[in-house]
Amino acid sequence: MSSNTFNLLYENLDFIVVSKSCEVTFEGVEGILAILRREFREVYGIHRLDKATSGLMIFAKNKEVQRQISELFASRKVEKTYLALSKHRPKKKMGTIKGDLVKGRGGSFELKRSLKRPSITKFESIFLEKTKLRLFKLYPLTGQTHQLRVHLKSIGSPILGDTRYSKDPADRMYLACVRLKFNYQNKNYDFHHFPETGDFFRSDEILRQIG
Repeated sequence: MSSNTFNLLYENLDFIVVSKSCEVTFEGVEGILAILRREFREVYGIHRLDKATSGLMIFAKNKEVQRQISELFASRKVEKTYLALSKHRPKKKMGTIKGDLVKGRGGSFELKRSLKRPSITKFESIFLEKTKLRLFKLYPLTGQTHQLRVHLKSIGSPILGDTRYSKDPADRMYLACVRLKFNYQNKNYDFHHFPETGDFFRSDEILRQIG
């Protein structure tokens, strides 16, 4: 099943996995949750993606499953991988970004050095010779609002097409959740889905790097 807002990638008795299109909100009449509830009647959100972020999302079919999988996310037992692109060279090619995210003006967030409730992201970057872009593989250990967008800005590499944190326009914001891996009820699940939109995401150069 597919539409302009999502692709259904997997379904069992407990949950579904979809790939959300970019520019689709989580809530609202035309949000991904409402759309899925029209298709599947009863589904419950477990985690969120920003409107401009595309990629993998899990939705539970009942509240008990929602609780169980939400606990996996909260206890960092779900391995998440995102891809991002930037025009700018990072301060370091790989490592860990850590710090408190504090809300600033106009709904934006800032990264602080304090560690009261730290956001944490591991990352590695690759220079793409043909396009001169930087490909980032991001492994967030926490899931706070705007986390990856602010973290990349903090190392000098704001995400291409991010209208809030970057001055580099593009046909979309180049951030996508491409992998979710976890164990649920003693069964291992490993979901992959590469972005279907974005001229740079679909380039042979990037496909070779992640293949």
